[in-house]
Amino acid sequence: GLETLITWVEGPGDIDGVGEQSIRRLWELGLVRSLPELYRLTKEQLLELEGYAEISATNAIESIQASKAVPFSRVLLGLNIPDVGWVTAQNLARHLESVDRLLEASQEQIQEVDGIGPERAEAIAEWFSDEANRQLVAELRELGLRFELGEEDRPKEGPLTGHTYVITGTLERYTRDEAAAALEAKGAKITNSVSSNTTGLVVGEEPGASKLTKAQRSGVPLLTEADLLDLLSR
Repeated sequence: GLETLITWVEGPGDIDGVGEQSIRRLWELGLVRSLPELYRLTKEQLLELEGYAEISATNAIESIQASKAVPFSRVLLGLNIPDVGWVTAQNLARHLESVDRLLEASQEQIQEVDGIGPERAEAIAEWFSDEANRQLVAELRELGLRFELGEEDRPKEGPLTGHTYVITGTLERYTRDEAAAALEAKGAKITNSVSSNTTGLVVGEEPGASKLTKAQRSGVPLLTEADLLDLLSR
């Protein structure tokens, strides 16, 4: 739907020159109602929209096409699968390695993935067994998006290698997914649950009570957004 398209261009797809306003207008005109239609968009169609001229329309189309190269984990994130944020998308990509294995995976196999419990595994398995979603994956694959694990999906080496963080609550500077991606780029591992192995819990506004309690019980350091920015500047 519309929200999936807006999320895709502003987040996982990271498409320059096509923002929320353009997507809403394209939706209203009936030109783009799905991710496959976004990838079939032409320069001529964009030129019908206010705000686009020859050069900006050409650049936007090039940016849309270039986004086909985003890693498998970001494609999974952009599909708007229930309960699949950055951490879960990364773990699914690394564990199952291709969309073929995901399409065939049972709830039990998905539950073997780090950080995925029974309810989330059931929701993911149901999403991939839905015929409309399977068709969406097939179309996007045919259009050239990546549905297999690539080098970019593998853990990075960096100053935070060996450190594990959990993020809770709302941050000012980043969404949780952006903060997780930034920490992973420095070599850190991001998980959904606090344990005695957690290096630190990054706490934003309105944090999850259970994560806070568990961190305090386990002696896990609580980090502010300022601490996060300090970590990312290393």
